[in-house]
Parts: sequence; structure tokens; C-alpha cells
Amino acid sequence: MSLAINATTSEGIVLAADSRQSYRNRKGIARIGSDNASKLFQLNKRIGVAVTGLAFLPEDGVPKNISKFIDEFKREPDVEKLDVKDVAEKLHHFFDKKYNWQEQLEKLPEKIKADLQRQGCEVLEVKKEQYIVKFRFKDPQGNLKNGVGGVEMINLLVAGYNKDGSHEVYICYIPGKIQKKRDSKDKGKEYGASWIGQTDVVQRIILGFDARIRNIKFINEAIKKLGPREVNKQLRNLEYVIQWGTMTLQDAIDFCTLMIQTTSAIQRFSDGVAADPGDMPGVGGPVDVAVITPDKGFIWVSKKKLKVGENEIDLDKKANLKGVE
Repeated sequence: MSLAINATTSEGIVLAADSRQSYRNRKGIARIGSDNASKLFQLNKRIGVAVTGLAFLPEDGVPKNISKFIDEFKREPDVEKLDVKDVAEKLHHFFDKKYNWQEQLEKLPEKIKADLQRQGCEVLEVKKEQYIVKFRFKDPQGNLKNGVGGVEMINLLVAGYNKDGSHEVYICYIPGKIQKKRDSKDKGKEYGASWIGQTDVVQRIILGFDARIRNIKFINEAIKKLGPREVNKQLRNLEYVIQWGTMTLQDAIDFCTLMIQTTSAIQRFSDGVAADPGDMPGVGGPVDVAVITPDKGFIWVSKKKLKVGENEIDLDKKANLKGVE
């Protein structure tokens, strides 16, 4: 699943991502495939994108890495001239066409029914909506429960500067919509942090809770009584106060790196939460980091390189290694 994070400050924008790539084998078991995958990419001189979620897409019947499709997108005409919103919309459309999620979603209700029945549950309702499937059932003990299912997602975190010097950050959900996170022209939304992927640890650290809190009974009761907006407003009182607008670029780099490394460390020692055990340690490997500034554009701070033993290979230059032609 991975983790990618952005911090937008008055000095510039930071994008960071881990390098772990996981997949499901033929038995449906999640496995770690690599700790050397690229999740962070430069799209043009002013804009970058980080990717989490589905690691492979089929092309001509052969699974191919998401990075291959990002490279394909970069070769499209006029990418260098695009502003941030244009990139987000075009990327969303590009992957929405490449990923045949609609067919998978059509098959999901029957799969959910079969899975519940195999576990001895009584299926009461299975309803497909635009991007998800909602269902109600009774477990073998007779308890009434609700659930939500969906296909594996592709998440894109697009950030950068427009030609006029303004900055924006967007998250693209596939399947799903595009969400604007930062906009230098919108007062109150200029600066802050955004994240995609396995975000529970970051949410707990910064917000004081993660999204699974809504599965707890008394929180559900509070939502029914007070409404989701009021409950969320009260929960957000736990959020740490961070002055994103005055944060230096170096501090933003340190913050993004720390969140990814901390997530990886917690996953190493834990196995989900008591209410939902058995989580996938999907964050790991080297952390790639880039900054984007209004005057210098996209700059790599830390990026994996190919190696032969202790020798690094720069693909932009001819390799000059002993024993390597």
C-alpha cells in the first residue's frame, strides 16, 4: 500500500514516499514484493506526483508497474506546459481509463455474498453504489453488522506550482474523485500537510485518531445523535497545532521523512489494532524526497539509485564501473 506525504510551506513544497511494493499471490495472501519501488515522480519542471495503492496494472494481459504508466503519461504532448489542476485532471482521466475498476466493482457484490456465507453469516443486503459496495449481515452469533467493500484503489498526490507562481495540491482517487487540498489563492488552505496510502499512524500522530475510530460503537452513537460534522469538529480538537506557514523547507523535509519512517517502525512491531488485527506492513525501504520551489522548480533531495555491489549507477551518465560494461 505504501505511504506518501506532502508538506506545503511558504518556502516551498515537499513530497516524500517510501519504496515498498506489495501484491497478492494466487492464494490471495498479501506479500512484500520489493523495497526498491519508485513511488515519487517528477512530471514537469514545476510539478511532482506520488503514487500509492495498486502497484500493477495489466497491459496486453501482462501486469506492469505503475511507474511504467507514469512514464507513459509524461511523454504525452504539452505536459511541460500544464498547471497543477490540469495535471491532476489529466492523470485522473488517464488512470481511470487504464484501470478496469468498473468490471471488478460489478463482480464484487457476489464475491462479498459468497465470503459472508462461507463464514456462516446471514446476508441481509448487498448494495452497489458509485464507487463502493455496502452490505448488512448477521454474524454466526446473531449480531447485526454493516460493512463497506471496494476495489483496490490508485491514489495520486499531485503538488506543484502553476505558471503564474501560485501553488496547489490535489489528491486523485481512482475509483473516486479529485480533491483539492492546498491552494495559495484560497485563504486558510495555503499551507499544510496531506497524505495518501497507509495513513493511520500519521493520522494518530497529527490528528490524535485515525479513521477507524468511526467503527467504535460509542462514536457511532455520537454520530447518530450529534451528526458527523459535529463529532468530527470535536475530534479535531486533538489535532497538534503546527505552524505550516512558517515552517522552513528543511523542517518540512524532516517532518515528511519522520512520518514515513515512524509508520514503517510501528508496522514492524505491530499487527493491526485490537478491533481489526492482521494489518499489512506495507511501508518500508528507502524514503525518496523532492522539493519544489517557485524559483528553482522540482529538485530531488533523496532518490534511490541503481547499484552493482557498492557502486551506484547514474542512468543519466555512462556507467564507469570495474567489470561493468
